[in-house]
Amino acid sequence: MEGPVEVVGDDGTTTRSDRFVVALCTCRRSRAYPWCDTSHRRRKPAGPSGAPPGGRQPQEGEEESRP
Repeated sequence: MEGPVEVVGDDGTTTRSDRFVVALCTCRRSRAYPWCDTSHRRRKPAGPSGAPPGGRQPQEGEEESRP
């Protein structure tokens, strides 16, 4: 999203970014939460079935979703 951006957390704390482009973290893996630091890109290896841990494999004709 375009900045500057101000985010109010569930606990009432306000976090502000003055950058001109900001990415919000929705996976909560970011060390800079609520700002995205691309931590979601570091995935664990696939499980024994080849499916991602806790996930499912895309069906034929369906694209893999990217968080």
